Amino acid sequence: MYRSIVKVKRQQYKDFDATQLFCPTCRQAVPVRKRLLLVLTNGEKYDYTCVFCGTSVGDKMVSNRDNQPLIIR
Repeated sequence: MYRSIVKVKRQQYKDFDATQLFCPTCRQAVPVRKRLLLVLTNGEKYDYTCVFCGTSVGDKMVSNRDNQPLIIR
């Protein structure tokens, strides 16, 4: 029973999206926009940018959950 509870808790916190990050240009925590930067064979790379000045403040790599290969024609 304990293992199933731990498994459920891990699934709840599996994927986070940032809403605010520190911007070195604005010198404070600011809201950010998440945009798709690259689509790779092993996942997708996202970039977080400051909504005020457009500075890139972070990135995130999301791996393919289903582990299916990307089909390119």
